[in-house]
Amino acid sequence: MKRILTLILFLIAVVAAWAQVSFTVSHKRVSPTEIDIIFTGRADKGWHIYGTDIGEGGPTPATFGSDVLKGARLKGRLKEGSGVQRKHDPIFDMPVTYFENAATFTQRIELTAKDYEVKGFLRYGACNDENCLPPTSVDCTVKGADGPAATGAPLPAALTATTATATGAAVTPEAAANLALGISPTSASDTLAATHTTTAVTAVPPAAAVDSGTIRQWWSPVTEQLKTFGGDHSTASKALFVVFGLGFLGGLLALVTPCVWPIIPLTVSFFLKRSSDRRKAIRDALTYGLAIIVIYVGLGLIITSVFGASALNDLSTNAVFNLIFCAMLLLFGASFLGGFEITLPSRWSNAVDSKASTTTGLLSIFLMAFTLALVSFSCTGPIIGFLLVEVSTSGGSSLAPTIGMLGFALALALPFTLFALFPTLIKKARGSSGSWMNTVKVVLGFLELAFALKFFSVADLAYGWRLLDREVFLALWIALFALLALYLFKVVKLPHDEPAERTTSIPEYFLGIAALAFSLYMLPGLWGAPVKAVSAFAPPMNTQDFNLDPVKVEAKFTDYEAGMAHARATGKPVLIDFTGFGCVNCRKMEMAVWHDAKVRDLIMNDYVLISLYVDDKTKLPAPIEVQENGRTTTLRTVGDRWSYLQRTKFGANAQPFYVLLDHAARPIGPSRSYDEDIDAYVRFLRDGIAVFRQQQ
Repeated sequence: MKRILTLILFLIAVVAAWAQVSFTVSHKRVSPTEIDIIFTGRADKGWHIYGTDIGEGGPTPATFGSDVLKGARLKGRLKEGSGVQRKHDPIFDMPVTYFENAATFTQRIELTAKDYEVKGFLRYGACNDENCLPPTSVDCTVKGADGPAATGAPLPAALTATTATATGAAVTPEAAANLALGISPTSASDTLAATHTTTAVTAVPPAAAVDSGTIRQWWSPVTEQLKTFGGDHSTASKALFVVFGLGFLGGLLALVTPCVWPIIPLTVSFFLKRSSDRRKAIRDALTYGLAIIVIYVGLGLIITSVFGASALNDLSTNAVFNLIFCAMLLLFGASFLGGFEITLPSRWSNAVDSKASTTTGLLSIFLMAFTLALVSFSCTGPIIGFLLVEVSTSGGSSLAPTIGMLGFALALALPFTLFALFPTLIKKARGSSGSWMNTVKVVLGFLELAFALKFFSVADLAYGWRLLDREVFLALWIALFALLALYLFKVVKLPHDEPAERTTSIPEYFLGIAALAFSLYMLPGLWGAPVKAVSAFAPPMNTQDFNLDPVKVEAKFTDYEAGMAHARATGKPVLIDFTGFGCVNCRKMEMAVWHDAKVRDLIMNDYVLISLYVDDKTKLPAPIEVQENGRTTTLRTVGDRWSYLQRTKFGANAQPFYVLLDHAARPIGPSRSYDEDIDAYVRFLRDGIAVFRQQQ
């Protein structure tokens, strides 16, 4: 049960955990040609930071990685400081090294030139007895002009020869794009990567090679030009409104879950004792509702401060996060189907409830609100998790998690405030779960199993594993909803069903018909039918191996420079599609709008379609450092690069995002985002063609 509870509380625990381990970075000169970079960590009681000496298959070891090594090189490996301990870890069944309370790691750098620059990072793992942090990085920068006048030894001959070849090579679009970003390779090896490993991202045919000046123009900002077309490409305010609405709907859904229902009689009983003074009762009831809102909004503020909007976007497609959330939903689903009962330790809720009863004043009301949050978490946790994943692609606003939690808390607090205001009218409410509550649990169980597959699919797509293609995903969903229909028709029974309960109620009949119809609706999708109702959740059509549907709208280019060069060679305008593997609305647009014959023909015949996935985890040949809003940002993946392009060139950060360009990468129409109006999208494409032809 302890391990089950650990998984249930993972999301909240990891947020709190990140506040338990922190690192500071310093460096000192140890000789005229050597510098030590020192990482000093602090871990709160119960937490330990793993050392460097850990074998394969164990927890995350401490390692040092470098993004830039200019006029310097690593000397030896990362060294552990004093206080390191060694023990046999029973979970991994292997010896590990770790620090408690404080940790020190040192990486020595040898200087090889007068001007030097080192940019790197410490990557570490930390755990306590119940939770572990995801692998975490601590960045460091050391640079100066006081290194040795000459390198201690010449470069190896092989590298020197390679450098000569690289600098004499023609500039490819990948290398020119780095120049367009204001970046030059930082070493001979980086030059080699920049000029000869373009195929690691998307290869550009030799005939499409272009000069660096053209690439620079393709990357230049066009935000002001977009505004002249009247398109509102800044979606932050709209996204925040949507996030609030999603949070509110999530709160309403939480009200009908089995974990929240038993809190109603507890609330009524608590406030019946306080109803003698009507004015005081009203004040206490309003305070109770406000306390619920403060607790959940506080959670949103913690998540905002710890992660931030951009980190949430990266987290939403992180393999570890999605796989853990998938496992958590599978766990909840199995519990709701009667496999086992998930409850928080009774002493937790009893202790809080007892404290609320014995404490007077506002503190007792706040403790009562905390009891609601604590006891109901096993049902509200998945809903909150869905909400946080949604805000990660809501437009990049740092307020999004807080706004979403405000909507959730408001919907949850309103009825409980009414229960507190009028306890005598609702005192017949009881926490026992009747047959209808059991049905609600089973329906939720099947839904959570279905959505667990969605989270696995996001990780599968972002990292290119191809384990859960579209037809496999649809086959599993068909089976789940068919089983749900059989359960509602009383054909299938589950362990917690009453033996004599065989009568199907009218609501169950209707729900069963809907589940069966939905299952049958998805069947043609196994042969390539669009099944638009599930397009937001299923993997994209290009992952389906067996497809009889001849209607296909797929981008031939997933590289910006390659697509622009092809458009210039063929004389067609460009449709840029900023998308993501985990973007729900992107899948909806592809099936509901792009699949339409008029839209499809315009895109495939009159445009060059370039789809840029902002969550693509493919590593760049070499990290790229850029200046953005006064800060240095390191682009390490293909997705980082396209996200940076969207932010700096078009002033947008939400997906889907569509913009039409001419051969100089200037807009020829307003931008568009999520909108399933097919006629409007057709006008958008036709107007762009008209402007492009006028320019020609």
